[in-house]
Amino acid sequence: MADRGASPLSLPDDWPEHPDPILALNRMGSFDWDLDAGVMQMDAQAHEIFDVRPDEYDDRPETLGMRVPPGEARRLDSAVSQALKSGQENYGVYFRIRRRDGSLRWTHTQGYIRRDASGRPHRIIGIVRDATQELRDSEGRREQALQESLRRQQTNVVQLTTAALAHARTVQDVIDVLKDTHGLTHLGATSLVMGLVEAGRIRLIAEGPAGSFVPGTELTRIDERYPMSEAVRTLSPRFIESPEEFAERYPELWRGITGLKITSAAYLPLIVQARPIGAMGLLYSDRRGFSAEERNILVALGSSISQSLQRAMFYEQEMDLAQGLQQAMLPRTIPSVHGADLAVRYRAASFGGSFGRDIGGDWYDLIPLPGGSPTGGGRVGAVIGDVQGHDTHAAAVMGQLRIVLRAYAAEGHPPATVMARASVFLHELDTDRSATCLYAEVDLSTGVVQVVRAGHLDPMVRRADGSCRRVSVPGGLPLGLSAEFGGLDYPVGTIELEPGDTLVLCTDGLVEQPGADLDDGVETLAALIAVGPDDVRDLADRLIDVAEERRGDDDVALLLLRRREPDGPRSGGRLKQLVPPGDPQALSDTRSMIRTAAGAWGARDRADEIELVADEMITNVLMHTEGSAAVILSVLDGTERRLRVEVEDSSSALPRRREAGESGVSGRGLLLVETLTDLWGVEARGGGKCVWSEFVVPKDPGTD
Repeated sequence: MADRGASPLSLPDDWPEHPDPILALNRMGSFDWDLDAGVMQMDAQAHEIFDVRPDEYDDRPETLGMRVPPGEARRLDSAVSQALKSGQENYGVYFRIRRRDGSLRWTHTQGYIRRDASGRPHRIIGIVRDATQELRDSEGRREQALQESLRRQQTNVVQLTTAALAHARTVQDVIDVLKDTHGLTHLGATSLVMGLVEAGRIRLIAEGPAGSFVPGTELTRIDERYPMSEAVRTLSPRFIESPEEFAERYPELWRGITGLKITSAAYLPLIVQARPIGAMGLLYSDRRGFSAEERNILVALGSSISQSLQRAMFYEQEMDLAQGLQQAMLPRTIPSVHGADLAVRYRAASFGGSFGRDIGGDWYDLIPLPGGSPTGGGRVGAVIGDVQGHDTHAAAVMGQLRIVLRAYAAEGHPPATVMARASVFLHELDTDRSATCLYAEVDLSTGVVQVVRAGHLDPMVRRADGSCRRVSVPGGLPLGLSAEFGGLDYPVGTIELEPGDTLVLCTDGLVEQPGADLDDGVETLAALIAVGPDDVRDLADRLIDVAEERRGDDDVALLLLRRREPDGPRSGGRLKQLVPPGDPQALSDTRSMIRTAAGAWGARDRADEIELVADEMITNVLMHTEGSAAVILSVLDGTERRLRVEVEDSSSALPRRREAGESGVSGRGLLLVETLTDLWGVEARGGGKCVWSEFVVPKDPGTD
């Protein structure tokens, strides 16, 4: 054994000729080796160390061969020879000697080499000592250092595991952390099992490695003879320190795991607030027994796992409740609508944070409306909205708001009224939440879409040729705020959907991206829709997949409506539009709606006349009254099929015919109405009146 750092022998000039007493006090013997004569004299202490009697030693080094085993002698000779040849002044070597009783003793020698004037070695003066205790102490220190290192390693694994468990949200997350390569396997465990207490039984939720499941242990009673059952029943760990002990204490379980070569195991109760919630077992195949420190570390780890597991169980319970609430608030089914292909999707936010924050207030709805055509398509209200916040309260407000919007729309109120009433409802509700919303009333027989927007994103339209663009429509304040700030005016915009066109409504979770401008997000979405699948269901899946890939912190609601080709000759329905004074865009949208509806309802040849008459009737209201004009288009089926245009206002004054004169630019309105219509008239309605005109259209208009 090589010298382990012993200081070199350095003899002072006044070194005593007979240092035996000094050395003996230090349990050392001395020797004087004359290299030229081959004689090595040793004192009595050296004789004792080599366990030779004076009469057995003849001052020849070779005689000590009876005490120095051959392997040790070769190593000792090699060290001395190396020192003599290299010019060293001293050397030190650990070696073993064999005592009289056959036992081995560690010994250490250190020699000082004397050389002549030419540098040739001729004498070695040195000491020899019993190193057994020294090496025993050194081995003890090494063992202590090893244990300390192992303890630090185990403590480090506990700290790392505890830190990883802090991010575990679900029970499966906890299991994954424990089975991860940075988890409990660093403590040397071969297999991990875990069970949760449920109604007086323990249900196994994790076992490893794969294939180590023991039949009949998936669900066990707490009073059965299993180590996890005992740990739960007694609230104390069960340490099994040998295969023999395992087989004796738990024979049934042992028969099932014999193939795993288990040598010891630790089963820990998982306790929270003095109540057992489960148990965990660590099985080892390379160790026997557990020190007190190892037991303490495992118990501490079990406590940390218990807290994480309880937190995960609370989280899952909260999520089940929240998601149940979310699903209850959203429509359970979407009705089929004649003349349209539909797809709706919802994706919860992904926060990775506190309980219940994976839900929100986004919603969609589809409301069948009266009217429409049995062959060309029905009328439907499409809703998309977002209540402020991401919690169960937002979901509850969303559910109430969805219900009242559906009720107002189903009652037949025009889009602007639906939105205004919903805003008043939310304002009067006992909540501080506001909501954005878009309501689109779609007549699939004509393709006319009337849109009102309360602080929400504009709709998008994908044309049949695949192009997609954002459609800007006028809007009002978010729901709940408009009533507070006196802004209950929701202008109505008009969109025309041709057969094959798709209306896209979504919440901002699908558009917003961290660090990106909202307009850039809209353009990105439009490009994605343009290259997406033709089928609305496949397209909806693709858009939600993109939202999932982004892992955004906002929920997403999505509604797609694609107008189909009509199945047969188009019939008619009923459309209504409000034109406020001083709003040229509303007047333009109304003209567009009238022209589109007239063509769709079989009056294409008279579309210009119908638009001109309606425009005159609307203009008359805007010029001679102080309120808005409500325009209603409908089809009357009887002996003759007629398209009827009604314009309502709040004035009770009836229209009167005036003479325009040769150069007059006004006064010809009623003359124009009388000339172009087949029938017209005036009706008193409440505090106002209605001027109406009817146009005979073909009974069987055919398809466009």
